[in-house]
Amino acid sequence: MIDWLTGTDAGKICATFFLSMLPVGELRIGLPYGIALGLEYPLALMAALLGNMVPVPFIIVYIKRVFEWMRRHMPRLDALVTRLEDRANLKGETVQKYGPWGLLLFVAIPLPGTGAWTGALIAALLDLRTSKAVPVIMLGVCIAAAIMTLVTYGVIHIVL
Repeated sequence: MIDWLTGTDAGKICATFFLSMLPVGELRIGLPYGIALGLEYPLALMAALLGNMVPVPFIIVYIKRVFEWMRRHMPRLDALVTRLEDRANLKGETVQKYGPWGLLLFVAIPLPGTGAWTGALIAALLDLRTSKAVPVIMLGVCIAAAIMTLVTYGVIHIVL
């Protein structure tokens, strides 16, 4: 299985896609990984963008129901759900203040705790319409991809 993921273009595309789907890392991990595997840049970019965006509409539409279900059926997770909601509401203040521009900038800056997942959670908790939130989040993901491309190819240097 590992040989297929790293040995064929289809496997590399799948690995990039699925890594980019995961929360926290998103395309900040997926895009450089795809490039490091040797995928041609356009393939790595498309796999990372699509992987990062697939969960977004589902999060916007269903996350409130998922949180309610978790609270009702898994009371031990109530503290986690509350922490996630509080964090999103705190970050959502910027989005409320600056509107779509705030959401765009929040998603576009490729730092831990930002990105499409959190942007979609904020959009859901602020009751933003999916038809308005998804294009803004997509543009933010494209900007984050541009930044990560520059970092990956060494145009922008990050000092840790």
